[in-house]
Amino acid sequence: MKKIIGLSLLATLALVSCKKNEAAEQLQTNSSEVTPPQTAPVMESDLIGGAHKGPQTTLALSEPSFDFGKIKKGDVVEHVYEVTNTGKNPLIISNVQPTCGCTVPDFTKDPILPGQKGKITLKFNSANFDGVVHKSAEVYANVEKIPVELTFTADIQP
Repeated sequence: MKKIIGLSLLATLALVSCKKNEAAEQLQTNSSEVTPPQTAPVMESDLIGGAHKGPQTTLALSEPSFDFGKIKKGDVVEHVYEVTNTGKNPLIISNVQPTCGCTVPDFTKDPILPGQKGKITLKFNSANFDGVVHKSAEVYANVEKIPVELTFTADIQP
């Protein structure tokens, strides 16, 4: 009887402690251990999406790197990188993947016609940093060499 109560309590604790994206079925119990599920690694093919499926084109960036200068700790800053389609086919940005959870991307989702411009915005939250930081994001699009790297720096003051 004590074993049943103990296992029920363990199962209840496991269910309560699940993160929003974890299902109860994913948890494995082995005596008194609870092992969280392993998350699958993000594959580069998942990030590329449709980047190489259509005809390729070329792009030009207004700037591949940006310096926010001095900002206060806790500031949320953003910068817009301008992308120009310099090729003959529509430019399709399939994904922008920052290297850190502190950076949130937004980008032009519609195809960018030859000669037209699109935008990639990187929003950076400085709350967990001090001093000079260097961050980047990888851009996946239907161009020959991917990923295209965007970078920024900031000098975070207390």
